[in-house]
Amino acid sequence: MQSPPSSSIATSATTTEVDSRMRRIGHRLLEEAKRILGIFAYLWVVFGLLILHEHIVLSRHGVTYSFYGLAFINAWILAKIMLVAESLDVRPHFQGRPLIYPILARSCAFAALLVGAYTVEEVALGLWRGETLANSVPAIGGGGISGLASASVIMAVALIPYFAFRELGRVLGRGRLRTLLLSGEGAIREVREG
Repeated sequence: MQSPPSSSIATSATTTEVDSRMRRIGHRLLEEAKRILGIFAYLWVVFGLLILHEHIVLSRHGVTYSFYGLAFINAWILAKIMLVAESLDVRPHFQGRPLIYPILARSCAFAALLVGAYTVEEVALGLWRGETLANSVPAIGGGGISGLASASVIMAVALIPYFAFRELGRVLGRGRLRTLLLSGEGAIREVREG
């Protein structure tokens, strides 16, 4: 029997290597898509609730407000920002400490990031519409330092469940955490025993 030519072996090995690399890239893209959709869904719910609250408060005073698309748009833009910012790993600073530290630190840092990103977005849109810089700055939380602080605190508290879920998933494993949260007693018993 003759052995196959070495060029066909090299081509086969290269094709296998390329296929393997493409599968890894596809898997990574799918994981990143899941992450951004998860962040987007969470932010959309949070922003939707805040807009609903604003609608209720304004309707008590006879002011109509119904721009719910803002929650969708802001959630999408800020989810992209959060996805990039989450890649900056701050865990080494919190190694050996209780999980509450990275959860609270990330919640506060990301609240500041999101409020800042929202401000930059509103200023850019205002300038694009031809407004002055002063008129483009949004009145976050009713305006002023106290309004900005109030909005930042609300956002930080709203992000605590998100980062708690992320940190618990990191420690327990995403599969175990998902099982604990979404399965019945039998599955929970298996997780405890396993």
